[in-house]
Amino acid sequence: MLKRKLVTWLIAIIGLSILPGFHPWPEVAGAGETVTIAKSEEYFPDAPGSRWSYRGQISEGPLQMVELKFFTNVSTVSGTKTINGVNVTVFHDTNPGNHGPSDSFYRRDAAGIVYYGSEPGTPLEEQITPYQIFRFPLTIPSSFQQFDRTGLNFGSDMDRDGTDETVDVQGWSSVIGRESVTVPAGTFQDVIKVEARMKMRIHLSGSRHTVSGIDVMTAWFAKGVGLVKYAERQELAAVKEDRGVVTEITEELEDHEIKPQKASLNGFESPAKGVFAGHSGDHELRQVVLPTRFRADP
Repeated sequence: MLKRKLVTWLIAIIGLSILPGFHPWPEVAGAGETVTIAKSEEYFPDAPGSRWSYRGQISEGPLQMVELKFFTNVSTVSGTKTINGVNVTVFHDTNPGNHGPSDSFYRRDAAGIVYYGSEPGTPLEEQITPYQIFRFPLTIPSSFQQFDRTGLNFGSDMDRDGTDETVDVQGWSSVIGRESVTVPAGTFQDVIKVEARMKMRIHLSGSRHTVSGIDVMTAWFAKGVGLVKYAERQELAAVKEDRGVVTEITEELEDHEIKPQKASLNGFESPAKGVFAGHSGDHELRQVVLPTRFRADP
């Protein structure tokens, strides 16, 4: 599962300068034939009691000074809950991205996987969830836009003028290919490689300037195992006298225990009705993402 790496993270970020424009990310290129992945849901096991242990590394700080840290994170499918009448699966992480414990919520059905947010979350995340993070069946290569929102409350006063900033956000999801990946848990063949990109335009209420941020996450999923590795780079432009913030995070699978999936509707539920009511632009990929690690503080 992408876990909540895309929204409350897709939740910390590096140092871009103030930009005059904000342009959509290009779609996946390639003139070759597309490949459809049969039983795509088997790359995202979510049976209760399943557990994944990860070894992580994070480097963060101003552009001229970077601090390196190491951490561990254990992710467990802890159960289900109901959000706005929809039954979702709960993933509990002990320390994702070295940011402390959190729960994140997903619904997997015949159409794909939808992200429903996290606890603790952020004001920004609450305004853009739910949104789709994967479409079934997975197709290589493929790409779609997850969300495109303008004028949202950023939930933080970056320029310290007493007023929270507003923000425009855009997110894309791409399935790139299949490859072999080696992590502490071993070598996994034919792993699905995906990429999630989020761009932000933060409008400072005091100076009327615009600050740009970007989050790029690459994740690898193995059939019957789930997420075996992810690498994320987050950038936040300089505000006032600071030098901007750069964060790079990786987590690699050390150990896992996958519980058998209950036999129900071929392993996943039928599509939820009305999930995207009023959000016609959200039919495409934060886990595991705005991530909570997308720090709003300067």
